[in-house]
Amino acid sequence: MFVIPDNFSDRIVALCGEDGRAWLDRLPAILAHCSEQWVIAIDDPFLPLTFNYIAPAVRHDGAPVIVKASPPGVEFAQQSVALRLFDGHGMARLLAADAENQVMLLERLLPGTTLRDVEDDELATSIAASVMKQLWRPVPANHPFPTVNDWGKGFKRLRQYYNGGCGPFPCKLLEEAETLFTDLGASMAEPVLLHGDLHQDNILAAQREPWLAIDPKGVVGEPAYETGSWLRNWLPDLIQQPQPGRILARRIDQFVAELGFDRARIRGWGLSQAVLSAWWNVEDFGEGWQDAITCAELLAAIKV
Repeated sequence: MFVIPDNFSDRIVALCGEDGRAWLDRLPAILAHCSEQWVIAIDDPFLPLTFNYIAPAVRHDGAPVIVKASPPGVEFAQQSVALRLFDGHGMARLLAADAENQVMLLERLLPGTTLRDVEDDELATSIAASVMKQLWRPVPANHPFPTVNDWGKGFKRLRQYYNGGCGPFPCKLLEEAETLFTDLGASMAEPVLLHGDLHQDNILAAQREPWLAIDPKGVVGEPAYETGSWLRNWLPDLIQQPQPGRILARRIDQFVAELGFDRARIRGWGLSQAVLSAWWNVEDFGEGWQDAITCAELLAAIKV
């Protein structure tokens, strides 16, 4: 008997509609099939679940693994290819994949505590930088990944949604984010395969390496783009700190020192991505944009 939480079911239906409902109906059979074909015992899922069904499991040889089942959409195909290309460099390994049912069998990282548990933000940022340097891979000629500029099309959808206006977003901030994203996208360094969502909860303590990443989105762009997700997280914890602007400025300076990126590019990507992230929350859920905009405003106040 597989546990499928009600709040997870509600989220999947909200995001995927009837296709999501049909997938949820099939999910117990999908998990049973994976249990049989990979000879694994699947435990209750990790909570809270968000977009994927993720559960610990034990392989027939006693090795701890992770089962990740994805609802209908393109995320499974992109992530499975990304994991093969990363090939364990800075990343949990893909052990097997069932493309028909959109399920992956993954290396389980133990002890598995997240980088969010590291209270020293300067240390955590340094660890993140070291993981980034392990990750980035050359981009194959034929690949399924979106580019950074593809993701930037979210600004166009935002304007269309608000009939050319700004909606709830500060107009000056939105205009700055759009300009930055366009200018940075037009002047990018040599593109590589990026994680695309490298925040504190996607870097886990491990044994093979001290820290490894999980859950890559897979996006093609310059390495400096990768820092944006780290800068704006973890929300809302970040903006509740006594001086969040100073934290952001120090993170930027660390990335300059440890990764060799231009300070203005790091700040620009961080600001524009924060606004884009706010829009994605509106697009997906109709709410939850305020913290990302606050973060963008803090980044806008940092002089470069």
